[in-house]
Amino acid sequence: MKIIIVDDDKIVESSLKTILEASGAVTVVATGSNGRDAVELYRAHAPDIALLDIQMPEMTGLAAASEILVQDPAAKILFLTTFADNEYIIQALNMGAKGYILKQDFEGILPALRAVMAGQTVFGRDIVSRLTTFVHVGGGEKANYRLLGITEKEEEIIEQVAKGLNNKEIGQVLFLSEGTVRNYISIILEKLGLRDRTQLAIFYHTNKG
Repeated sequence: MKIIIVDDDKIVESSLKTILEASGAVTVVATGSNGRDAVELYRAHAPDIALLDIQMPEMTGLAAASEILVQDPAAKILFLTTFADNEYIIQALNMGAKGYILKQDFEGILPALRAVMAGQTVFGRDIVSRLTTFVHVGGGEKANYRLLGITEKEEEIIEQVAKGLNNKEIGQVLFLSEGTVRNYISIILEKLGLRDRTQLAIFYHTNKG
């Protein structure tokens, strides 16, 4: 896979390039040190994935990602940062970033890149453990799945999965074909970065208020 790395810490940037390319799975086509670099490098190289820091001079990684996604809505953006700030995480989710991992989780960077390349959305362990702290709106009764990009129909399906219904039964309840339900669940798991129906049911019950 071809990636760009943009980080204002030159040591981090250089180390990442060396380690990732040594895996044989990654080619770093360009590196930069600020958000403006990220926008220009993405335009010039059209990488498979843009690996961006968040806090950078001239333009933040979040602002750069927003510009990139305007240019290319299918762009795969993976944030790598030292900041596990809820506001940053929510902004990243809302704009359609494919992942948000912490630099401390160094061993997870290559697997995260592979997951994003395969079409999944990924979060570092520390981020996943914090999701339940900000999917609720003002401490209300119901989780706000819209922050995670989940539609009303997808939310209905999540509720049925949490009740223990299989795909056929969900289809009967929601007047959908079994195949359509299966596709919906695959998309939901990808959006939430979850592995299977069991994790989805746990996530629902943890966040139902």
